[in-house]
Amino acid sequence: MTLPTRQQLEVDQLGPAIYPSPLRGHERCLDDHDRVLVSDSSLELSAALDRGAIPSFERAGPRETLFFEPARTRCAIVTCGGLCPGENDVIRAIVLTLTHSYGVHQILGIRYGYAGLNPSPPEPPIELTLERVENLHGQGGSLLASSRGPQQVSAMVDSLDRQRIDVLFAIGGDGTLRGAAALADEIRRRALPIAVVGVPKTIDNDLQWIDRSFGFSTAVEEARRAITAAHIEAKGVWNGVGLLELMGRHSGFIAAHASLSNPHVNFCLVPELPFPIEGECGLLWALERRLEARHHAVLVVAEGAAAEHRQPGQVRTDASGNLRPGGVGSFLRDHIERYFHARGQDVNVKYIDPSYLIRSCPANATDAELCLRLGQHAVHAAMAGRTRMLVASWHGQFTHVPIALATAQGRQVHAKGPLWQSVLESTGQHMCLLGQRPGRDGAR
Repeated sequence: MTLPTRQQLEVDQLGPAIYPSPLRGHERCLDDHDRVLVSDSSLELSAALDRGAIPSFERAGPRETLFFEPARTRCAIVTCGGLCPGENDVIRAIVLTLTHSYGVHQILGIRYGYAGLNPSPPEPPIELTLERVENLHGQGGSLLASSRGPQQVSAMVDSLDRQRIDVLFAIGGDGTLRGAAALADEIRRRALPIAVVGVPKTIDNDLQWIDRSFGFSTAVEEARRAITAAHIEAKGVWNGVGLLELMGRHSGFIAAHASLSNPHVNFCLVPELPFPIEGECGLLWALERRLEARHHAVLVVAEGAAAEHRQPGQVRTDASGNLRPGGVGSFLRDHIERYFHARGQDVNVKYIDPSYLIRSCPANATDAELCLRLGQHAVHAAMAGRTRMLVASWHGQFTHVPIALATAQGRQVHAKGPLWQSVLESTGQHMCLLGQRPGRDGAR
């Protein structure tokens, strides 16, 4: 992993912080020089020290002084992209922190994503009061709803300026965050004092320099249950195959962690690691060996896997140009059924896609806590005048990460990394796909 430079780690500020914070004197208030080391590796730190600087993130938390005067500050929140467990928890955390910690009472909820900042939005913004968000935690989806696809940046900044918005909180994935950075760039070009702060929402957990994004823990937990269902279905018939498709357009973290959490999985397929389908030592050959041994199998596949085997017309995209959920499961199901039919063998494939059930779930306890703390830290950063950045957890600490750094390159499962090695050991597929018959692990 290449460590970022000091310049890449620098967080933009709108200007000097001159207003005393209501939290002033509180032991939680941080000095701006308090940093979190980027690397926890002694070798990387030693090499960085030899170069004269140790890369570090700005630590997240309240400051003694603020850029915005709380009583006059007007904020807005927008949620974009696909649904994710915990969105409502983040919205509620932002509203409660603005209100109780800073005394900010002008908070708008932008409806239907960035489309809500158009000159003619689908619906006008709503006032986000304490009463409106009181019972919001524990509810799936987003109170504000969402949308996909690009919007005209200049028109959105016009809308922010016209509505006298001082701070925009953007809750979304890499596309949303790139849009937030574009908004911040246009705001800077116009010399407007508007902060843009992101809260990363990627259920796939595929943003760089972030330990874990909210919704990921819930997704793995729900996927674990779906794997159990696939296993029961597979064992319920002769030569049963439970085929489970999970989220993961470009990164297979949900599939990998769900497979580790439920050892019924015999094959885990992720976008980062191509695999052969046909021929000896291909997936179908290995599946045949598995069924010979145990007469049932469970396959977990991330939605972006096997892209190298599918024609362009078979890979669907959404309004943002991202791969749409679905497709690979039915693609593999058809291949499996044709393969065994050609050999005169019975096979019973149970194809399960729980993606939308998972996305609409309320956050579990782990994610609910993370959402609360991310929302709090987003407010602290914004009130201190930080902009063009997002809040994240890193090595157990909360940090400020420039959006450009977080979105420069997606985070992926590495073939020789400890995560994937654990998956191979758990499933036994490393033996099958190397042309060996399943042993004790692969023939569970």
